[in-house]
Order: sequence, then C-alpha cells, then structure tokens
Amino acid sequence: MKKRKEDSPKVKELKHKARRTSIKEGIFASGRVSFGDRFISPFAIAINSSNSVVAMLSSIAGLLGPLSQTFGSRLIEKYPRKKILRKSVFFEALSWILMIVIAILFYFNILTEMLPLFLLLSFAIFTILVNIGHPAWFSWMGDIVDIEYRGRWFSKRNLLTGFVSIVIAILASFFLEYFKENHLTMEGFVILFSLALFARLVSWKLFKKQYEPKIKLEKGYYFSFWEFLLSAKKNNFGKFTWYRFYLNLACSISSPLIAVYLLRSLGFDYPLYMAITLAGTFFSLIVLELWGKFADKYGNYVIFCLTSITIPVIPVLWILHSSPIYLLLIPPIVGGISWAGFDLAAGNFVYDNVSQQKRGLAVSYMNVMGGIGTFIGAGIGAILIKFILVPEALVIIFLISAVARMASTFYWIPKLREVQKKRKFESKSAFKRIILKEGKPTLIEEMHEIASIKNYFYHR
Repeated sequence: MKKRKEDSPKVKELKHKARRTSIKEGIFASGRVSFGDRFISPFAIAINSSNSVVAMLSSIAGLLGPLSQTFGSRLIEKYPRKKILRKSVFFEALSWILMIVIAILFYFNILTEMLPLFLLLSFAIFTILVNIGHPAWFSWMGDIVDIEYRGRWFSKRNLLTGFVSIVIAILASFFLEYFKENHLTMEGFVILFSLALFARLVSWKLFKKQYEPKIKLEKGYYFSFWEFLLSAKKNNFGKFTWYRFYLNLACSISSPLIAVYLLRSLGFDYPLYMAITLAGTFFSLIVLELWGKFADKYGNYVIFCLTSITIPVIPVLWILHSSPIYLLLIPPIVGGISWAGFDLAAGNFVYDNVSQQKRGLAVSYMNVMGGIGTFIGAGIGAILIKFILVPEALVIIFLISAVARMASTFYWIPKLREVQKKRKFESKSAFKRIILKEGKPTLIEEMHEIASIKNYFYHR
C-alpha cells in the first residue's frame, strides 16, 4: 500500500504553532460557553419560561445542530476550512445580540409572554451558526494533530480550556447573583451575554493566524446520509453512531431538567447551581490526562466498557439526596470521571475509524443521528414533566432515563471493536503504568507498539 508522505520540517513547525494557537482559541471559546451557553437555561427560567420550554432548548440544539453540521460538511468541498470557520464563528458571535435584546425587552416589560418563544427562535439561530463550522474544525484538527499523541494532546487542550471555563463560570455566577439581589437580574444577563460575544470575536480573530493543511477531496469520497444509514449496522463506526443515537436519547430525557430540579425544585441560588453543574467538569479535568494516556496505550473500546458501567447510574445519583454537599460531590465525581473518558474516547474513535477525506462528512452524519436522539429524548422529557402530575415527577423521569441508558449501553457496547492494536488491558498493570507510572514496558513491547503505530499511520 502507498505510504503516507512524511511532513517537512517547515510543515511540522507550522502544525506545532497551529496547535498552540488552537489552545489559545479554545480558551476564548470556553469564555463564550461560560459567559453565555451555561446561562441559557437560567435565563429561560428568569424570563418565566415553562419547564417544557426549558427542556425544549436541548431538543432544539439536538436537532438543528447536527443538521447544520451536515450542511457544513458539504461546504468543505467548495471552500477552505479556515474560511468556513471564520465566517460561521463571526455570525455566531453576533447572534448573542438576540439574547441581549430579549433581556432588554423583559426588563421593559415588552411582549413578556412571547419572550420564551423568541428565546427558542434565537437559540435555534445560535445553534445553527455554532454547528455549521464544526465539521471543518473537526477535520482541521485531525490534520494538525498526529496520531501518536492525539489522546494526550486533546486531553491537554480540554484540561486548559476546561479549567478556564470553570473559573469564569463560577465568577460569572457570583456576579449574576449580586445583580439578582439588587433586582438587576436582566442587566446582569446583558453584561454576561455581551462578554460571550466579545470572547467569541477573539476566537474568530485567532483562527486567522492558524495554519491550515490543504485537503484534497478525491472523486467518490462523498456518500449520502441514506447510504450511511443503510450500511451503518454493518461497520464499526456505523454501530457506534447508532449507540450514540440511543444513548443521547436516554440521557436527554433527564439532563435538560437538572436546571429545573436545582433552581426551581430545590431553590438553589446561581452560585450554588453553577458550582454543582461545574463540579462534574472539575472532576473530569482531574482525570482527563489519565484518560488520554490510557486511550493511547489501551485504546478507546476499553474506555467505553469502563464508563458504560457508571453512566446509567448518574440520573439516580441526582435524586438520592438533596443536600448541597452531596450534590457537589457524588453525582459530579461519578459523572465527571465517566463522561471525561467517554467523550475523549468518542472523539478519538471517529479519527481512528474514518479516513481523512470522509471525516467531516462522517462526523456530521454521526451528530445528526445523535441530535435526533437528543431531540426525541428532550421531547419525551418535556412531555413527561407536563403530564406527570405528581410531586415526584422529576424522580420518575430521572429513573426512566437511567433504565434507558442501561438498555442502550448493554446492547451496543458488545457490538463495537477496537481498530488499533493496543496493549492488552489488565487492571493492575494499567493502574501501575498510568497512575503510579510504574512497570516500564520492555524493549520488545516498545518495538511492538512503535511498529503498530507506524503500520496504522502509513496504511490509512
């Protein structure tokens, strides 16, 4: 088979600088998330949206986001990935103006009954703009990060951006609570959404400085969504796509209602709400580097097997106790560690199973399926919260989500397989290698690992 051409020293240096710029860009992107995205549900509650409308926010994101990615994947055929991303990010930043207008209208008591619907519409526009550029970004990152250290690099990037996201979101929650206590809640949201707009504009500027390797799309690379569905259950990536569909459906039955549970049912303030929702991110950051090293050594499938044991129990943990200390520790520890491993492995799994040319298209189709699952799941949650007329409605919904997660996980995980040759996973040796940094591999093991990497790298 034809070997992949080695990068020249100049290209290697350009890729190195691009990776550093990507980390800077990611930090400002997390500023947008912490000032804006994380406060959409609290904002919806603040403008008197119903519980069903709050749940439908996730439903909209789940459906429109992936459909936009499908459109965005086709843009790669005609335009450079950098150009696609810079335009989508620019208009995405401007979309925060719509949220600011809604807050101003509510402050002046104008069309207040219509504002929840306006929020759904504005959030739909924002979601479309966010996702159009994602296939281009995903494909671009795959070309500047080499396979040998992909797990470690993405874990490092996620660690830095996640830490910044936590700090900003916590500070923003105290800021918003101060404004709320002084009866200036809407003014607080206006300032936060303005900061989200500014942070994303900085990201837009940084993309201009980032090196983009050229991508050549040969004839025959394209395949339709229908062709993808027909062959999905016959290949490894397709099976994983169906797994994500059912898992997203199961998770979305309960996850959009966590904000309702914490802010309305338990009556927590903004700092406590944000601390609880961000605690999972904090614990995920602690283990992210370990998951990255684990993925590079033992593969992604083992991570799926390990995390599939705990993901189904997460909804149950939320409803076992209402103590703030408990909610700050137990659900976030289990959820943070589990989702950190699962999400990292999921991203690597796409890179491992899909060729460079088909990467943007494949990930958009996968996200369409996952988005449809999210849409259906959030819709089910919205219907259940409206028609289960008992005080324990949220408890029932969280239990339904747990059972659905368990069913989807236990059915699909055995159908997946690891495509790379990795070391055999043994719990004791893995613990020593990854956590205690003991048990240095023999020369034969190192040669076998290098050979397997080179074989995979050259014969894509």
